[in-house]
Amino acid sequence: MNHKSIPILMYHNIDPTPIGTATRGLNVRPKLFRSQMWLLKKLGYKGLSMTELQPYLTGKKQGKVVGVTFDDGYKNNLIHALPILKKFNHSATCYIVSQKIGGINEWDIEKGIPENPLMSEDEIRKWINGGMEIGAHTQNHIHLSNCDIEVAKKEIQQSKSDLERRFNCPIDHFCYPYGDYNNEIVNMVAKAGYKTATTVRKGRVNNKENLLELPRVAIRNRAIFPIFFIKLGNNLY
Repeated sequence: MNHKSIPILMYHNIDPTPIGTATRGLNVRPKLFRSQMWLLKKLGYKGLSMTELQPYLTGKKQGKVVGVTFDDGYKNNLIHALPILKKFNHSATCYIVSQKIGGINEWDIEKGIPENPLMSEDEIRKWINGGMEIGAHTQNHIHLSNCDIEVAKKEIQQSKSDLERRFNCPIDHFCYPYGDYNNEIVNMVAKAGYKTATTVRKGRVNNKENLLELPRVAIRNRAIFPIFFIKLGNNLY
């Protein structure tokens, strides 16, 4: 694998998989996550946050790397994922919904999905102090292409400033909620000053990708070793 084909892994929950819920596919068991992070290290790969990954995406650096991202900012990322990431010397970016810090996944409730606690401000600080990174996931986890232009602009711009103010760190990376975006939304993200933005479009990043429309590899609860290996790609060094 080289800088022309880099996977950015997409996770949500690192927690025991709930039975009978609509999001069970988005839950990766901690033991399985540990095995995946171990496998990366065993194969000579380095899991990186988006800031650390960016030079590889642009071709300024080359190496055996993958991006590691978490959407929404669930508390279980801190509890279960952080110790594992640190153990295997990987880093990651967690995309935070800036006006829901310390709350729950309100955007899922009407779908019948159980409440899931999000990290508090103190917990996000622990994530950052643990060597990880945060990015923006709008203020309220909305469908950007379906709302008023000014609302979309505010959600994109203010989520960045909300997080920079609260955590005193640069917020250079964005993730489109639901993978919902269009050309106008991409332009707003660019004007807001983000350096990268991730989608839910399936695929690995090649050197022709727009850094504000990056595809990712979704890792779900059935990503056992052979499947995980295939998702990474077999063009190893």
